[in-house]
Amino acid sequence: MENVRKVHPVNPDPKIIAEAAELLKKGGTVAFPTETVYGLGANAMDDEACRRIFSVKGRQQDNPIIIHINDFDQLDQISYGISTSIREKLEVIWPGPLTVVLKKRNIGSIPTAGLDTVAVRMPAHRVPQEMIKSSKLPIAAPSANKSGSPSPVFASEVLEDLGSKVDLILDGGPAYFGIESTVIMFNGDEIIILRPGAFSAEDISNIFAMKVRVSGESSDAPISPGMKYRHYAPVKELILGKSEDAIIKFCEENDVLFIGSSELARKINSDSIVLGSRRDLYEVARNLFPSFRALDKSKYSKGIIEGFDERGIGLAIMNRIRKATGGRSIT
Repeated sequence: MENVRKVHPVNPDPKIIAEAAELLKKGGTVAFPTETVYGLGANAMDDEACRRIFSVKGRQQDNPIIIHINDFDQLDQISYGISTSIREKLEVIWPGPLTVVLKKRNIGSIPTAGLDTVAVRMPAHRVPQEMIKSSKLPIAAPSANKSGSPSPVFASEVLEDLGSKVDLILDGGPAYFGIESTVIMFNGDEIIILRPGAFSAEDISNIFAMKVRVSGESSDAPISPGMKYRHYAPVKELILGKSEDAIIKFCEENDVLFIGSSELARKINSDSIVLGSRRDLYEVARNLFPSFRALDKSKYSKGIIEGFDERGIGLAIMNRIRKATGGRSIT
């Protein structure tokens, strides 16, 4: 495809980065790899450019977009009110898969969905780092997929979902974590996790030395992506199996595709998509979204997915599974 450029994830070609930066400065859209999933980026300071993101994705206008920055000067450019102690902690944790919701300034209503807050993160991937540095712009970027569908781990999935609607797609190979950033908000002496993600609650608690609480979904205007709408879901029906016995019995009685651990796949006499071992939930996370897409491409009309321990990144895995299944489960 004419709008796809191969780019090295560690040493990206400066010419390709410059091409992407020029597109962003002119109001265009660029899909790019991050350490979490692929993002669909536009100039965060240009409301018209940000409107294109909503249009390309089919995204609801009240769903705010994360702003990607490259340094703390840009953080100060678009937000305020952060304490010295928290800033010092962010200097330790960033760059990385953590998004922080702060009071906004100097940024429009479109990427922030009309709120007085802005969700900000500093990605730990050279491609967006170099794009931001070259363009001298913060980049608004949700995941580069059709709204509601599984987030893309590969550039080919971006192309499959959005195609020529995107001005440029940078193919930097697979995203490392395969699951989005953790979104947090500071509330007095506690941290609220608005969206579980690649950074675990345990890590956040240890780094900030604060109590951590996980928020539920919101039926009101969401202040973070992932709080209101059905996300990450395959087109075909997906069911959560809450016990091994229930999953094995369901697979014996139904013509379904099993998605889950290598440990349980060995006990099931039906076609399976193995996410990885229960001993390595980071592997499971990397393979989760691609498995949803594989279900849609399979001969099966429905799938059943195993549940995982909700410690560490398992919290984010189960958050995505619950959203993808829409609450459908068997025990």
